[in-house]
Amino acid sequence: MPRVAITGLGSLSALGNDVAAHLAGLKAGTVGIGETQGIDVSSMKTKISAQVKDFVPEAHFEPRQLGLIDRTSQFAVVVARQALNDAGPALDGVARHRAGVVFAASVGFHAVDDSYHKLYADKAPRPHPFTVPRAMPSAQVSQITMDLGIHGPAFSIASACSSASHSIGTAFHMIRSGMLDVAIAGGGESQLTYGMLKSWEALRVLSPDGCRPFSRDRNGLVIGEGAGAVVLENLDRAVARGATIHGEVIGFGMSADGMDITAPETASVAASLRFALEDAGLAPEAVDYVSAHGTATALNDKTEAAALRLVFGEHLGKLPVSSSKSQYGHTMNASGALDFVTTTLALREGFLPPTMGFNEPDPDCDLDCVPNAARDASPAIALSSSFAFGGLNAVLALKRYEG
Repeated sequence: MPRVAITGLGSLSALGNDVAAHLAGLKAGTVGIGETQGIDVSSMKTKISAQVKDFVPEAHFEPRQLGLIDRTSQFAVVVARQALNDAGPALDGVARHRAGVVFAASVGFHAVDDSYHKLYADKAPRPHPFTVPRAMPSAQVSQITMDLGIHGPAFSIASACSSASHSIGTAFHMIRSGMLDVAIAGGGESQLTYGMLKSWEALRVLSPDGCRPFSRDRNGLVIGEGAGAVVLENLDRAVARGATIHGEVIGFGMSADGMDITAPETASVAASLRFALEDAGLAPEAVDYVSAHGTATALNDKTEAAALRLVFGEHLGKLPVSSSKSQYGHTMNASGALDFVTTTLALREGFLPPTMGFNEPDPDCDLDCVPNAARDASPAIALSSSFAFGGLNAVLALKRYEG
C-alpha cells in the first residue's frame, strides 16, 4: 500500500499562534493555562482556561468575512493555511477530485451564545442573520474549502473529543487506498463562552486550579481552545516534488465502548490501541512513545493507564506516556489534531513532551509520564490517542521519517 507522508503542520494553541511557538512551548514546559479573560467568570468556581492569546481576526480575514465565520472556524481556516503553506505547492498538478479536506465537526459556540444573549437578555427581535452558517457543525470544512479553493471530497466528522483524530485517520485511509493524493485534516474548537463554561462546570469535571494528568492529586480537566491541521500526502509524490516530510502516518485504530455516555471502558480503549498497532503492522514493543488522551479526570486517567497495561504489558515499564493537555488544556474536538501535531514534532525534533503539574505518583497510573520537563530522546514510533464521551475511540500510529 502507498505510504502516507505528513508534509504540512499548522497550530493555534495556548502555547502560541503557530507551530514554531507551539514547539517552543512544548520544549520549555510552558503552561498556557491562566485566569479566563473576556468572560465574566465571577459566578463560577472554575475561573481558569487555556485561551489562544493575541489572536486578531482582522489580521486574517476581510471585514465582509467576519460576519460569516465563528471563532472556531476562524481558527480552522488559519491553521489550514499554515499547514498548506508549510507543505509548499502540495496542490500543484493535483486533479480537482484528488485533493480533499476532512475536519472535525464543531458547533460555532460563540455564534450560538451571542444569538441567545441577544434574544433572551437584550430582548432583540431576531438573532444575527448569519447565525446558522456560523454555527453549523460543518462550517469549518466549508470555510477551508472556500478559502483554499479545494473541490474534492470534503466533510466533517463528529465524535466529540475524538473528532480530529477520526478526521486525520480517515484522510490517511483515503490516501493509502489511492482515493486521494493530498488531504488537509484536523480540527478547531472554541467552547470558551459563558454558556459552555457553565455547562461544563455543571458536569463537575473541571479543575479549579490546573491540569495534572496522571498525578494522584488530579481533580479535573481544563477547557482549552485552539486548532491543529496537517497536510497528508502520498509519500512517493511528496518525495518526487521535493517536499519536506515531517513524518509518516502508518496506522489507525478505532473502537466504540457501547456502554456509557461519559465513563470510558478499559477493554474498548485497549482495543483501539491494538487496532492501530495491527493496522501499522507493529508489535507493542516497537512503540517508543504514547501521546496520551490524559485529561486529568480521575476515571479517564485510571482507565487509560489500565488499557495501556493490557496492551503493552511489561513494555509499559520503559514506555514514556505523557499528556500535553497539561500545557494547552483540553481543546475538545480539536484536541486530537493538536496532540497529533505535538506527536509529530516529538518524533521530528527528538524529544518527549512533558506532563506538567505532576505532583505525586498514583498507583492506578503507574506510568513514566515525563513529569514536569521535556526530555531529550529519539522516539521512532509513537501513538496519539483520543477517547471521547460516548466511548468513541481513535488512535493514530506515527513514524519518524528516515528517507
